[in-house]
Amino acid sequence: MAQVKVYYDREGNTLTVWFGNPADEYIAEETGEEIVLMKDRQGKVIGFEKLNFSMQSADAVRMAFETTAA
Repeated sequence: MAQVKVYYDREGNTLTVWFGNPADEYIAEETGEEIVLMKDRQGKVIGFEKLNFSMQSADAVRMAFETTAA
């Protein structure tokens, strides 16, 4: 089963999403749109970080996931 890890840093105003193992991060690449892509040694994107992300209330965060056929 795949896991998605989501971290919200209220002080740093970042939202980080991992759909791969964070320990496998080899390089981080900024896209220029306040998005940083984290990649493994093979260049596969295993996560991303949204810079300057803020929420009105961090008390309750709802997330929805949808899967598609590959």
